[in-house]
Amino acid sequence: MSSSPSTSSSIPRQKEYDVFLSFRGEDTRHNFTDHLYDALRRSGIVTFRDDPKLEAGEEIAPELFKAIQQSWCSVIVFSENYVRSGWCLEELAEIVKQKEENGHKVFPIFYGVDPSDLRKQKEKVGAAFAKHEERYKEDEAKIRRWRNALTEVADIKGWHSNNRHESEFIGDIGCKAMDKRNRKT
Repeated sequence: MSSSPSTSSSIPRQKEYDVFLSFRGEDTRHNFTDHLYDALRRSGIVTFRDDPKLEAGEEIAPELFKAIQQSWCSVIVFSENYVRSGWCLEELAEIVKQKEENGHKVFPIFYGVDPSDLRKQKEKVGAAFAKHEERYKEDEAKIRRWRNALTEVADIKGWHSNNRHESEFIGDIGCKAMDKRNRKT
């Protein structure tokens, strides 16, 4: 598997990565998330983002679960189509599991979406879940796990794009992430 970790920094760490980036590739891979990844990397924050070739698979790769487990925190970029992806929701469920079991930190970014829409799971989010329920009708536990994870993370105070300039928004996230990372050691 090809991952994209950044260069190492001088701060000792117990995990392989500082940050695991969770995002919907078709929405943000070549713009927002790419710029965010670059800003974190330039700040010395060791960041994992998946290889675009991994999205061709049907099931989430074990390597992604391992990367989540080997990260101090996850930054989740909630975009318009994030919840339409079972792959993203499976990552999200693993992130929440790591949060609950191992103290994994979670930082949501609401990129053009309202967190209340994610919490209430109505409108587009509800329609996406209706499709998941049809596809995975034999696995109600999976859908329940995804719904609960989405609600839990949408309740976390996060960063909102709010029609800001992306460069300014990403700069703010990079500064805050660096501060939080430095305080963990």
